[in-house]
Amino acid sequence: MIKEFNTTGSCNPAMHYMVDTSKKLAQIEDFILRGKYFTINRARQFGKTTTLKALFRNLSEQYVVIPISFEGVGDLLFNKEESFCSKLKDIVETALKFSSWKEKAEVWRSVIRTASFDELSDSITDFCLQLEKPVLLLIDEVDKSTDNQLFLNFLGMLRNKYLDRDLKGMNSTFHSVILAGVYDVKNLKLKLRPDEERKYNSPWNIAAKFKVDMTFHPDEIITMLNEYEADHHTGMNRDLIANEIYKYTNGYPYLVSEICSLIETEFDRDWSERGIQMAVKEIVKGNSGTLI
Repeated sequence: MIKEFNTTGSCNPAMHYMVDTSKKLAQIEDFILRGKYFTINRARQFGKTTTLKALFRNLSEQYVVIPISFEGVGDLLFNKEESFCSKLKDIVETALKFSSWKEKAEVWRSVIRTASFDELSDSITDFCLQLEKPVLLLIDEVDKSTDNQLFLNFLGMLRNKYLDRDLKGMNSTFHSVILAGVYDVKNLKLKLRPDEERKYNSPWNIAAKFKVDMTFHPDEIITMLNEYEADHHTGMNRDLIANEIYKYTNGYPYLVSEICSLIETEFDRDWSERGIQMAVKEIVKGNSGTLI
C-alpha cells in the first residue's frame, strides 16, 4: 500500500506517514494504569481520535477496551433518560462486537438494564464484575453532547461510581474513562437536583489533570521524515527539515502534516527550506485545507 501524509480524519499507520508518538502514549497509559479518569481536550485536528485508536491497539490485551462516540446519533438520544440509556447500551454493544473482546458483547447485552441511570449504573457494576480484566471506556467527540443535560447526568453517574469504587472493588466500574474533545468537560456544570436552580457541580471534577504535551517536537517530526525517506530516498536533510517545520508550526500536528503533504503533492518534493516556505505561504493563503 502506498502511504501518504494525512490531513483529514484520524491517521492509520498502515496508510499514512505518522510521527512516532510512543513516548506520549506511554505517559497516557500510565494515567490508565493508575485508574485515572481524564479528558484529552485539544484543538481540532490535534490527533485526539488518532491517539484513542492507538490506545485501543496498544491496550486491547491488557484491558477490555470499549471505544465509543456519540457523534451522529441524532437528537432522539437526548429526549429522555431511558432512551439515552438504551442507545448507550446499543453503542457499547456494537463497539464490543468490533473489538478484540467481541465475545463480551453478549455479556453486555444480557446484563445491562436501561430503564434509568440507576439501573444502568447497577448493571455496569454487574458487567464489570463478570470480566476477568479491567474495563477501559474511551468516549470520543464529547463536544457533540456536552450541551445536553442527560449526557452530563451520565458523566455524573460515572463520577459517582468512580467515587464509590474503593468501597466496592476496582472491578465494580470502569477502571479508567477517557473523554476526548475540544473543550474541557471539567468546566461544565451539572444541576445537583432537578428542583434546584442554583446549586451546581461539575460532573467531571474527579478528572486528573492531563498535562501530556500533544505537540510534535523536532525529534518526533523526524521519525515521520525517516519513514518517508526510507520509501522515497530524496536525500533531504532530515534534521534541518524537522526543525524548520517545527519553527513554522510550533508542532501543531495538522500543520506539520499539511506542510509535508504540500511538499509531496504540490511542490515537486522540494524538501528544503524553500519548499517549506512555499508550503507555509500556501497554507496562509488558505488554499490548502481547513482546520474546521
